[in-house]
Amino acid sequence: MSLKRYALFAVTGLVVAGVGLTFRPAMPPAAARVPTIPIAALPPIPLTPIKDEEGGIRVATVPPVVVKTVPMAGATDVDPTLSEIKVTFSKDMQDKSWSWSSLSEDTMPKPVGDDAIHYERDKRTCVMKVKLEPGKTYAIWVNSEKFQNFKDPDGRSAVPYLLVFQTKKVD
Repeated sequence: MSLKRYALFAVTGLVVAGVGLTFRPAMPPAAARVPTIPIAALPPIPLTPIKDEEGGIRVATVPPVVVKTVPMAGATDVDPTLSEIKVTFSKDMQDKSWSWSSLSEDTMPKPVGDDAIHYERDKRTCVMKVKLEPGKTYAIWVNSEKFQNFKDPDGRSAVPYLLVFQTKKVD
């Protein structure tokens, strides 16, 4: 093999190796990693939505999904005086039907008041009145494997959603 050809192969190998390293995903430090939830732990969700009379798929024929939360999922600076957690769905929901649960007792905010949980007039936003603590991480399931009472008017359970946030520490 000629020296030129050998150099070309060596440079090509280094470039390919460099590209491979460039696209390797960065991993956060072990302390920052969030445990993953095995797919088998999630409830079965129909892979094919129910089709309408014309064979099409419409919002009305698929399970509801969470489209917005207050506080925002992943927030690390939530004001501990926040008194309501809100979850908005992609479609109207059944009244007086919900399933708030948590990863553990420590990660569930304490509901407060006689009407601690209710839907707003839009029929899509469920509100839980709460008392939050400063400097604490909350992890709340909106539906889960065992509890699936967030449902649309046709009885379709919402796709499970894990809302995780952290309140600010108070000095």
